[in-house]
Amino acid sequence: MLGDIVGGPGRRAVVQQIPVIRQRYAPHLIVVNGENIANGTGITPDLYRKLCDAGVDGVTLGDHVYKKSQIVGVLERESNITRPANLPAGAAGKRWMKLQPTAQEDDTATDLPPVYVITVLGRIFMSLPANDPFATVDSFLNELPDRGAIVLVEIHCEATSEKRAMGYYFDGRVSAVLGTHTHVATADAQLLPKGTAYQTDLGMSGPMTSILGRDVDNVLKHMTTAMHAPFDVAEGDPRVHGVYLEISEQTRLATHIERIELKADVNAPPFAAT
Repeated sequence: MLGDIVGGPGRRAVVQQIPVIRQRYAPHLIVVNGENIANGTGITPDLYRKLCDAGVDGVTLGDHVYKKSQIVGVLERESNITRPANLPAGAAGKRWMKLQPTAQEDDTATDLPPVYVITVLGRIFMSLPANDPFATVDSFLNELPDRGAIVLVEIHCEATSEKRAMGYYFDGRVSAVLGTHTHVATADAQLLPKGTAYQTDLGMSGPMTSILGRDVDNVLKHMTTAMHAPFDVAEGDPRVHGVYLEISEQTRLATHIERIELKADVNAPPFAAT
């Protein structure tokens, strides 16, 4: 699972590095957070399709889910893209997605369990109103149609404490609890005591020479003068951040979590033309 894709540099980095990820880890599924892919805010149908064409299996979104109104039709129609589950009931889009892993050539088992992915917004320091994330995931687990499924929970929020509380609350009940939104990868990838994989924030797939993906000079101008400056997406040093998970088919709990950090080659496609 890869962290928030920020703008064109983040998208190109992910597209370039997906073959590297597949060769290195041979994952059954790749899931990304795509809510900042459209010039830093929101996602469009075209960008959603580009991610799918590049080999992404599932796309999650956060508090910028509706910043590009044209995505609403995709959210209603497609099964591999979701909005946060704890928005009001009338919000467009699906509350969770079910993904079916494809067996690799060297797999001993071909009938792999389905993977359910649900994203919830936090409520501390978040501007978009949302319902209780703990109760939302509890309700989802009670309604889960496949009791033997793998479940990945993404907690999209600001507060580290809220993310860690989610991890311990669902430890042993889901396969992983993974944080997004702050764009800075944390150094606490771990297996919690009851077997749930956890990391406070997956980090950003985007330009590292930036302030959370935005142009450094413009952000500094705004912060030091209070004058308006456009928060343009930066370009320098694009990287891909996320985690690689291994999950037991028997227990549906994690056996391994590993941080991913891949530096894109800006002299190679899709950054540079061949």
